[in-house]
Amino acid sequence: MAAADSPLGDRLDDDDYPAYTMGRAAEMLGTTPAFLRAIGEARLITPLRSEGGHRRYSRYQLRIAARARELVDKGTPIEAACRIIILEDQLEEAQRINAEYRRAAGEASGGSEPASG
Repeated sequence: MAAADSPLGDRLDDDDYPAYTMGRAAEMLGTTPAFLRAIGEARLITPLRSEGGHRRYSRYQLRIAARARELVDKGTPIEAACRIIILEDQLEEAQRINAEYRRAAGEASGGSEPASG
């Protein structure tokens, strides 16, 4: 059985699998556990908890945390950085939904998808 075909391989490929401890996540981001706790308190990310109660982070959460760190490093207060990221995510989702509606409307009218610009 190949690694990618095993349940472990599925978890390692899963962006949402909480594979990283707080210490490892902080090390990877070049930050501190306190920073990760702060963005958790600001509800930017919610780490899963191990059976022992330890925080565990996914690759997706680490990407969000890295974006927060980037903004904080540029002088943005942590609460504002978290709000900016939440708004960016909401905007991206709204744009995705709008693109789906445009695509569906184009198919319904028999035309092609309008050019984006």
